[in-house]
Amino acid sequence: MNYIWLIPLFPLIGFLLIALNFKRFKGSYAGIIASTTVFSSFVFSAIVFANVLITKQAYTIELFQWIHFNTLSVSFSFLLDQLSAMMLMIVTGVGFLIHVYSIGYMKGDLGFNRFFSYLNLFVFFMLMLVMGSNYLIMFIGWEGVGLCSYLLIGFWFKNHNFNNAAKKAFIMNRIGDLGFLMGIFMLFGRFGTLNYASIFEQSQLLSVGDTNITIITLLLFIGAMGKSAQIPLFTWLPDAMAGPTPVSALIHAATMVTAGVYMVARSNILYALSPFTLLVIAIIGIATALLAGAIAVFQTDIKKVLAYSTVSQLGFMFLALGVGTFSGAMFHLTTHAFFKALLFLAAGSVIHALHGEQDIRKMGGLRKKIPITFLVFFIGTLAISGIPPLSGFFSKDMILMNVFHSGMLLWVVALIIALLTSVYMFRLLFIVFWGQPSVHADSNIHPHESPKSMTIPMMILAVLSILGGLFGIPEVFGGNEAISNYLAPVFAKSTTLLIQNPHEVAANIELLLMIVPVVLIFAIIYALYYYFVKGKNMPPDELQKRGIFSKIAYNKFYLDEIYDFLFVKPGAWFSVFLQEVVELKIIDKFIGKVGQGVVWTGKTIRYVQTGNVGFYLFAMVISIILILLLNLF
Repeated sequence: MNYIWLIPLFPLIGFLLIALNFKRFKGSYAGIIASTTVFSSFVFSAIVFANVLITKQAYTIELFQWIHFNTLSVSFSFLLDQLSAMMLMIVTGVGFLIHVYSIGYMKGDLGFNRFFSYLNLFVFFMLMLVMGSNYLIMFIGWEGVGLCSYLLIGFWFKNHNFNNAAKKAFIMNRIGDLGFLMGIFMLFGRFGTLNYASIFEQSQLLSVGDTNITIITLLLFIGAMGKSAQIPLFTWLPDAMAGPTPVSALIHAATMVTAGVYMVARSNILYALSPFTLLVIAIIGIATALLAGAIAVFQTDIKKVLAYSTVSQLGFMFLALGVGTFSGAMFHLTTHAFFKALLFLAAGSVIHALHGEQDIRKMGGLRKKIPITFLVFFIGTLAISGIPPLSGFFSKDMILMNVFHSGMLLWVVALIIALLTSVYMFRLLFIVFWGQPSVHADSNIHPHESPKSMTIPMMILAVLSILGGLFGIPEVFGGNEAISNYLAPVFAKSTTLLIQNPHEVAANIELLLMIVPVVLIFAIIYALYYYFVKGKNMPPDELQKRGIFSKIAYNKFYLDEIYDFLFVKPGAWFSVFLQEVVELKIIDKFIGKVGQGVVWTGKTIRYVQTGNVGFYLFAMVISIILILLLNLF
């Protein structure tokens, strides 16, 4: 296993090669180099995954002693266990397909080489995040993907709005990262180390509900809220759609935004010791999923619908973490990486076919004009909606079943979240691909299917979206829940701490809990088909024609305006106050007066220097007399 350092090294080499020669590479060379390096990492990741799967062992490989000062000792080392091996396959596998897709999508762009250098750098930092054996290396990757996100969101930097979106993502992530960093400081203060193994071993000696652990886990979760776009730090992700569509697929669907879920799952033993933090996570996850799902239903930008879908699905994963089903959260993270990357790439194919058009009100009737894109988008929609036997059905079912153990009311809320998904996704599918072409569409645009470099990766992701659920077939269907068994060693200690339901759900109840959502989803699909296809209804062109709730949801519940009023404007006002009042009228004037005083003192005292020796003798005698009088009294 000594070769694992090659996994992050390949994309780093790709970044350096392209970045140092981006003006020399012509054509698609940069894309080919970047894709090759990520594929090389995927090959070695597959070897590692197979090794871990067969041996069922975890490996810690220390490359060198990194920091050694006083009591702080941090080694630059990698941890390869079931969880990190699984993440390696997602990052490198999905990342490779998106790299290949990008060759066709970004063809002809003036920043083609720069784009692929950023993609390679992102993959490098993401691999560092998931492979590190301690929180400090995780933090390096954590900050690195934040930097790459900023670079890629603002990739088309000549557009001022895109730059604002990049800055918004960067600043909101820094808020979460501050909490994450404070959590790391507290971890070192409490355990004297930052290594996972040492922290998790010592934590077993602590009691459930330990105050320090609760504070630490809440601080770490603040970091996850920023990176994984949870309330209140979620508004950056929809704006991040300003970047090229492959960026949305890679960073904001399959990898970076799932870093928070991975971090909580990696720290599962700490969170199992803090029921209060798990409750907070579940509540925030539910609120985020419901809010984002409601907003997605009324959006008219194809990428914005998928962006809010991502926020909602991430909330669903945090709900799973909050009820203690870490395996369910990671299973849904995996299937979500497949079908959400697929949906974003298919949306990119639609945008490519329409020469940059993203407004779904100007689409329609694309089903026969771009059939491959339609087919894969349809598969992705079925998967994310939880239609059996596609992957999303099994991952959502695992979460819903565990939520049911936590209470009927919680299960009903989780079911509503799942149903919302089918509403906004089939609404999007019917508007874009069914019906007659919109009267607002540009008549000069003739939709065309994307090149093979774009369609083949989509087809592969479509297959994964269909078959991905095979890793988690429940026992009621004759499966053995392979993914839960695979991840069991990672979550074994936390499983023993979490309060488990003392009785098993009967097989007929379990089947009923599976059937009810599917029946409701099909009813929703029929209603949406009847409304949008049969009824030929489209979202209104003017906001004034919308209902009150529709208008509020379309405007994202005015959260950006609320944040602007509560934080941005007061911050700007305070900055102006510091500049205009404190800086210019107080500090500058004080410094000016001091300078004027020095000048005045110098001008006044210089008159003492008369050049008259007699005056000097007189002054000396007077001074001696004064000194004697001072000593006397």
